[in-house]
Amino acid sequence: MDNLTELYCHIDDFYQQFKPEFDAHLIATGRQRLRACQISVAEIMTILVLFHQLRYRQFKAFYYHHMLGMMKRELPNLPSYSRFIKLVPRSIIPLCSYLQSMMGDCTGISYIDSTKIAVCHNKRIYRH
Repeated sequence: MDNLTELYCHIDDFYQQFKPEFDAHLIATGRQRLRACQISVAEIMTILVLFHQLRYRQFKAFYYHHMLGMMKRELPNLPSYSRFIKLVPRSIIPLCSYLQSMMGDCTGISYIDSTKIAVCHNKRIYRH
């Protein structure tokens, strides 16, 4: 999925089906506040998937450079980096379910990378 809008629509469609089933399994104590935020869970999931698709190494650099810099027009209600990090746990279970649903079936053919990795100490040779 190359297009951000296409990716968001796909994730949002999944989340709209997932949310009622997920909410039915939650235990309601009446003590927890479900505070709304400016960014939806589907948008959080989209940002996390996009981070991996663009192959950034550091999430902080991705968020500041790509999301707050280039994508500010597409997502105008982005919170600050520290606030976004606090919102990520809300999306972990839906994100894992989405990724599980997107996995393909195993065909029985597996590829193994046998590239040697340099180690700094001989004790670590067999750990890689």
